[in-house]
Amino acid sequence: MSAPVLTTPAADAVVPGRPTVGQRLTSFMPVIALVVLLAALAVADPGFLTQSSLTAVARTSAPLVVLAAGATLVVLCGGIDLSIAALCSLATVFFALWLPDLGGLTVVAVVAATGAIGALQGLAHVLLRIPSFIVTLGGMSIFAAIALVISDAGPIRVVDRDATNWITLYVGGVVPMSFLVALIVIGVLALVLRLTPVESWIRATGYSESAARLAGSPVDLVKVAAFTVSGACAGLAAVMLVSRNFSGSPTMADNLLLPAVAAIVVGGTAITGGHGSLWRSLAGALVVTLLRVGLPIVGVPSAYEQILYGAIIVAAVALTLDRSKVLIIK
Repeated sequence: MSAPVLTTPAADAVVPGRPTVGQRLTSFMPVIALVVLLAALAVADPGFLTQSSLTAVARTSAPLVVLAAGATLVVLCGGIDLSIAALCSLATVFFALWLPDLGGLTVVAVVAATGAIGALQGLAHVLLRIPSFIVTLGGMSIFAAIALVISDAGPIRVVDRDATNWITLYVGGVVPMSFLVALIVIGVLALVLRLTPVESWIRATGYSESAARLAGSPVDLVKVAAFTVSGACAGLAAVMLVSRNFSGSPTMADNLLLPAVAAIVVGGTAITGGHGSLWRSLAGALVVTLLRVGLPIVGVPSAYEQILYGAIIVAAVALTLDRSKVLIIK
């Protein structure tokens, strides 16, 4: 008869699917960083913590929050979506072109179209067994080119603003409707994950795709769904950008790719998948937005913004990376 196997806290710490001590500490970092950054900006500019300033930050962060929320699901699956910014730019062009014919239905049409495009990328990834990095890198180039062609490489003015007036309102005169919509998106996605088996499927896929398949998880379906949601979120973010800029442009959202990735990793989502949270991506997006707003306040030229994002991404990935999976290409 074999000897009984004794379990120890050390053994429990390495059970797949259970957060490690480092991951638990990482989960608090986005909130800590947000509080510290707010305090630093308040010291640098005592007038920063006013209602008007914080409202402006919330409104500015809304498209980034939505982009990061959708892409977080892909990262949790162990993949990455590099096409979100280019798809968002393309969606602003779609919106400007379709608005005269569709009117108020343009919002639904744009979100549905970008969701379908995201699904196509997901299908290409799972059926052709091409790494998500390659699929979405190619998608980024394709979407950018299509946007340039159909827009004649220039902005398209939006004259009829009735379709986007609702998203420019303020709830209680304080909270921007766009930010409230971003919170609703995260809340709905988080609720679906919590109340269904989808969350366990996503995390299992991110931790170990082969093990998830052996356990009976619908890995391919989960990945396609994640890319679909990511695409739909890019379309919704495009609507927010159009409502703010009154035009569609083939490059309108191109500068949001690095901030979105930074928001995800600053939020503590492991780039190798399996560990992370939509709500922490929200905190990460707010941190990134505060950095964008705060750099001019402390006298740092905006030219250094991309350098800062690059440094943040490298540092955040170094803290959250699961080094047992770095040889796995997803």
